[in-house]
Amino acid sequence: MEQKHRPLGRPRQDKKAKPTKDVIIDVATMLFLTRGYQLVSIDDVAKECGVTKATIYYYYATKADLFTATMVQMMIRIQQRMAHILSAKTPLKERLLELAKAQLKATVDIDLKGFMKEAKISLSEEQLQQMKEVEDKLYAVLEEALTKAMADGEIPSSHPQLAAHAFLSILAVGNYKDTNQQPIIQDLDALAIQLVNLYWNGLNE
Repeated sequence: MEQKHRPLGRPRQDKKAKPTKDVIIDVATMLFLTRGYQLVSIDDVAKECGVTKATIYYYYATKADLFTATMVQMMIRIQQRMAHILSAKTPLKERLLELAKAQLKATVDIDLKGFMKEAKISLSEEQLQQMKEVEDKLYAVLEEALTKAMADGEIPSSHPQLAAHAFLSILAVGNYKDTNQQPIIQDLDALAIQLVNLYWNGLNE
């Protein structure tokens, strides 16, 4: 019987194990977030995954392609988490607080603003557009919840898209560190409460 050969770089698949492509994405995300785009190589990802560089290149032609895929998947996971939190049958302010706590705890050790700025200079317009499209869907989840809250009279009517962007911008303030790398408020739950109160007061003025 003629044997079928795997394409160059394609890993052997263990049906019981996590798919290799998923492992690559998970490992690359961790490396990019902790080291930054410029300091991570395809070789680093391959070693951490326990595969060859050819395996990485089988799925992703360049480091920029791999980075784009990791960011798209990360934003999809954030979107799904947001949708889950916002779908709860609780007052909007409570849902926003849960969302703020989850977001702050997930990004406490990550300089997202600097991280993305460093990476963007190495990406193509097409890759940037891919990430922008997913990012827009992320905002849309929050916008939908705000629109419903306005329709139900829970909050005053305003521009839901602006309100969605404003909320996530306020959360970004929670990632600020001073010259000693200390946050504005040490306790993340207390920080989340302060930020949500600030936002909520602005919504209801």
